[in-house]
Amino acid sequence: MKITYKSVTGEVTEVEVSEEIGNFILDSRREEHNANERARYHQEFSLDNLVYEGSVYASADSEPASSLIRKEKDAEREELLSRLTEVQRRRLEKVMDGMSIAAITREEHGSYNSIKESVEKARQKLKKYL
Repeated sequence: MKITYKSVTGEVTEVEVSEEIGNFILDSRREEHNANERARYHQEFSLDNLVYEGSVYASADSEPASSLIRKEKDAEREELLSRLTEVQRRRLEKVMDGMSIAAITREEHGSYNSIKESVEKARQKLKKYL
């Protein structure tokens, strides 16, 4: 049986070996190839070996000042929204989350004009407090 070897430089060499040794070499190559294919999709890694430094792992909330500012803004937002009726608050929060008036109308089975008017009154009320 002939076994071919390809060097890094591209040189190809053929070697004549017995059937038993040839089968062993081919099986070894097949196992190595299969292991490499598995490693491509199921790479094992250790969290201990990772480096947790740099801007990749940085967070805007990692500093106490930014966290405090965010909490104050959340509290201020809650205080403002508490001045609205439950219906106004619910509808305004949906608009703030990106929902359209038409989508709110379909969801609540109401009239477009009444929902639009409710959202506008909520906005006006909030502007008055700001």
